[in-house]
Amino acid sequence: MKKRWSIVTLMLIFTLVLSACGFGGSGSNGEGKKDSKGKTTLNINIKTEPFSLHPGLANDSVSGGVIRQTFEGLTRINADGEPEEGMASKIETSKDGKTYTFTIRDGVKWSNGDPVTAQDFEYAWKWALDPNNESQYAYQLYYIKGAEAANTGKGSLDDVAVKAVNDKTLKVELNNPTPYFTELTAFYTYMPINKKIAEKNKKWNTNAGDDYVSNGPFKMTAWKHSGSITLEKNDQYWDKDKVKLKKIDMVMINNNNTELKKFQAGELDWAGMPLGQLPTESLPTLKKDGSLHVEPIAGVYWYKFNTEAKPLDNVNIRKALTYSLDRQSIVKNVTQGEQIPAMAAVPPTMKGFEDNKEGYFKDNDVKTAKEYLDKGLKEMGLSKASDLPKIKLSYNTDDAHAKIAQAVQEMWKKNLGVDVELDNSEWNVYIDKLHSQDYQIGRMGWLGDFNDPINFLELFRDKNGGNNDTGWENPEFKKLLNQSQTETDKTKRAELLKKAEGIFIDEMPVAPIYFYTDTWVQDENLKGVIMPGTGEVYFRNAYFK
Repeated sequence: MKKRWSIVTLMLIFTLVLSACGFGGSGSNGEGKKDSKGKTTLNINIKTEPFSLHPGLANDSVSGGVIRQTFEGLTRINADGEPEEGMASKIETSKDGKTYTFTIRDGVKWSNGDPVTAQDFEYAWKWALDPNNESQYAYQLYYIKGAEAANTGKGSLDDVAVKAVNDKTLKVELNNPTPYFTELTAFYTYMPINKKIAEKNKKWNTNAGDDYVSNGPFKMTAWKHSGSITLEKNDQYWDKDKVKLKKIDMVMINNNNTELKKFQAGELDWAGMPLGQLPTESLPTLKKDGSLHVEPIAGVYWYKFNTEAKPLDNVNIRKALTYSLDRQSIVKNVTQGEQIPAMAAVPPTMKGFEDNKEGYFKDNDVKTAKEYLDKGLKEMGLSKASDLPKIKLSYNTDDAHAKIAQAVQEMWKKNLGVDVELDNSEWNVYIDKLHSQDYQIGRMGWLGDFNDPINFLELFRDKNGGNNDTGWENPEFKKLLNQSQTETDKTKRAELLKKAEGIFIDEMPVAPIYFYTDTWVQDENLKGVIMPGTGEVYFRNAYFK
């Protein structure tokens, strides 16, 4: 079982989403545009077919980008990047910080008019924890007592400490006090599912229609697979009076140049991150004309290593490949979106990890990389780099990812004499490759699901855990993460996570490349879009001035 991907005001950045992430940008170049004043339809690009539009199965930025408009959890993220009451009107916490009681808001309904109940939440969470359903994000529910045991087959779903006391009351008991739990309840794995519909139709989430019901500001009314998705205002939404848009048209254009051209022609109201991608060669011009928006976010772009495939099962080979990369050259000449070279796993926007701007090793340290290469070759009984087993670098089809891969391919050849073959595939095929470990080296972006550094480490806690994909596991690393979850002192907790990150970087199951920025352009009349700082976007308050 493997898996995904996910904005807090950027200096406080929010947290984490098996992602189709790219580089990032924003602006309001109105060239060739029709008058958008007072428009009620938003036209955006989501690049590709979502992996799944089931809150319990979604594990990537595309799926998450749609679900965040159509569903709502007990809490929701506000314009300041903070959690606030959503489906819950009241949240009570016990003195020991381990028991939460959520009161479901009066009158909340599904898009078909059914009442949203506490049972819908209990059903959805236990559905995600059922190992038979292979939810890649099930681990995000492990904070709940009995959740991990149920998901790993060592316990029963009946023992998971989430209980619908009645239609209006949901009681949840945690293993340990979790200060960011209300932020977690805004994440899509914690969103409800209409129990009545899901039990009647197991494939309710695969197409638009009467059975695709949601409880958020918008409802899906059309889904042309691999083509487009249409969302319309959900008149059953409890806060519908604040929803100004009547419709969101989402197209799937997996070509960055086409996306920008359609924006410039007025066919799109937004181009670029977090749901689309601008062509990198356009960024200098867009920056110069003042239309480009650039915001750092809590996200990292890295290359995952399949540590169970030769020659990447050798840590020194992994270190050689990682140390030999010139990240500064990549962000300056390839991505061009003011990204920060990454020599660490946790973004420096996270409190306690500010020094990660420098990281654990030197960028473009070819001398040390060659030493690791020689050591690795010796351990493998090989004499030169050309003797290494064939190495394939995989990425999902995208101009930006292709350019990075080509640059990396050249660096490895030039700096180490290592030949790598490039391999690209469409998103759904690609993500399946990673989840099944049918790859050697694969690119991935990771965005914070909530505002905490553990977001960038916990996916590697367990070898077979969702979103790991590397086959790597370390008992001490796992122990430190577990200790961090029971440590209430913020400074001590950051120290534990820092130690864990040190082990992670030393064993190098991934090669960090850069920390993200969002780069995009938008219609100058579009206002009210919520971008909290973790790579997600919400349109419930959006409008055209």
